[in-house]
Amino acid sequence: MRILVKKSHGLRTKSRRIMKKKIREKGMPMANKVLQEFEKGEKVIIKIDSAIPKGMPYKRFQGKEGKVERKQGKCFVLKIRDGNKEKTVLANPVHIKTMR
Repeated sequence: MRILVKKSHGLRTKSRRIMKKKIREKGMPMANKVLQEFEKGEKVIIKIDSAIPKGMPYKRFQGKEGKVERKQGKCFVLKIRDGNKEKTVLANPVHIKTMR
């Protein structure tokens, strides 16, 4: 008799390539990355850092660009265009990178 194991549908399923870091980026981020601040209306890119699960946006928003709307606690509220819809995403500053 075979026992079937139910497939996991967690937040990090099918995300191995999406959240993979380059060899020199591995480990915990530096303090300046954690303490960075953004102005309202500044354009940013979501780049998920898999070492810090707190304040991590959903994996579908990896690589998307948006605008900073406001600060909420330690995180920032971002306005993102997803198809034809405007969505708000809450992300920790570790998972956000300025556009240059």
